[in-house]
Amino acid sequence: MSIGRSDARTGPRLFNRIAVLRAERQLSRGDLAEALDISYQTVGYLERGEFNPSLELAFRISDYFGVPIEAIFSRTPFTPMSTHLYGKNREKGDAIHE
Repeated sequence: MSIGRSDARTGPRLFNRIAVLRAERQLSRGDLAEALDISYQTVGYLERGEFNPSLELAFRISDYFGVPIEAIFSRTPFTPMSTHLYGKNREKGDAIHE
């Protein structure tokens, strides 16, 4: 699916950090699905951007992870966390010096 693409099933594409949040908490798709009362397949569709959640499900996800909805979902791709941590001008393989 290309950036910004939409279709009748999902509307405009939403980007999300569900997989990152799930990995940080060492949760399987099944664990998250059970906590949210959805199928593990739905978690996969959400993570891959193949399905947009309902507003109600987006709030449940936000509540579960304890972060604002806009920290999870965006209409534009998220900047990689490495950019925030290491800066845009870092060369690949550079060591961090403090």
